Amino acid sequence: MAGGWARDGAVNEQIEASIGDELARMRAARRPAGKSRTHCVDCEEPIPEARQQAIPGVTLCIDCQQERDAAFRARPGINRRGSKDSQLK
Repeated sequence: MAGGWARDGAVNEQIEASIGDELARMRAARRPAGKSRTHCVDCEEPIPEARQQAIPGVTLCIDCQQERDAAFRARPGINRRGSKDSQLK
């Protein structure tokens, strides 16, 4: 089903692109980079050696990471289509 001047499948491509962009953003945000720290950035507790080896570039201890994960709120999606309804809001 095409909408307006869009070709068949364009809407599905837009949805898949939005999902792909969001997944890439989430993976990049969760991927630590660089050398692991020996002590937590937030609470200064030592980070276990096993955690440092399992996640290269880790900066938080397990407790602080769990607090951040619990506080995470998803962002609203992007309306790539630009419908009139979305422009009026």
